[in-house]
Amino acid sequence: MALVAGLIASPLVVRANEKADFVLPLAVPAPIAQLRLQPALGATDLPLAPGQQKLTAALLTNYVARQQQLRAVDVTEAGIQLPLSNEMLMGYIARGSLAGGNTALSAIDSFMKPVSEHKPTVTPELLDAYIASGYEPMAKRVEVANAERDCLAQAIYHEARGESQAGQLAVANVIVNRARSDKYPSSLCGVIYQGAKNGRYRCQFTFACDGNNDAPSERQAWARSTALAKDVYAEYAMGDEIGAVPDSALFYHTTNVRPSWSYTYSRVAEVGAHIFYAPN
Repeated sequence: MALVAGLIASPLVVRANEKADFVLPLAVPAPIAQLRLQPALGATDLPLAPGQQKLTAALLTNYVARQQQLRAVDVTEAGIQLPLSNEMLMGYIARGSLAGGNTALSAIDSFMKPVSEHKPTVTPELLDAYIASGYEPMAKRVEVANAERDCLAQAIYHEARGESQAGQLAVANVIVNRARSDKYPSSLCGVIYQGAKNGRYRCQFTFACDGNNDAPSERQAWARSTALAKDVYAEYAMGDEIGAVPDSALFYHTTNVRPSWSYTYSRVAEVGAHIFYAPN
């Protein structure tokens, strides 16, 4: 045992004429050393693309401040531009949103890009004129559009739910014609409910002032009315012609009556159970 202990405790001696049973590490090849200096592979944080950032009050404030600094430098013959206000910024956002799903930041980004020779330059004067015309943020535009579609669906349902699609479309066409005429309110809801507060049966469309509950009771007919109202409103909003009756048609009545006013207008169409008239 003492001999074994002595062997364990004694140091390992390698003489010069003996060959060691181990080798030292070789030098690291240059390509591998270069790779080791590169960042580790894996997920990395990438900057968000324009339009993907969350729109915050701080971001808008920073943007306005930056634009005010840029506009303070006279780089054109027109002189120093007016300071960019929050109203102007919201105008950028509202206008850019009409392009089809653009977020606020992507709308801003699109307006800051160089304009082509076929696109007018956005100037403070143009922005002022646009703001003065009464722009609305996208949330307000959606709210108005939903209300307009609902008003139109109500009119189609109560005025022509028993008609074919062509007959319903003709009635909707008259409402659109009135909204586009300077003789009536400029919105679909305004046209449909014109005079509704004047008393019973003293409005333009009977259902709007007859005192009855306007809640639709026929589910299938209401579904048809809302679907048609959606399509008609899209054409109305884009300025397209509805095409069911002439653009001049502003009045109609059912075929089973003959009101006195019908003799003072020109008959222009008959679709389904309705006869349509235009002013002389």
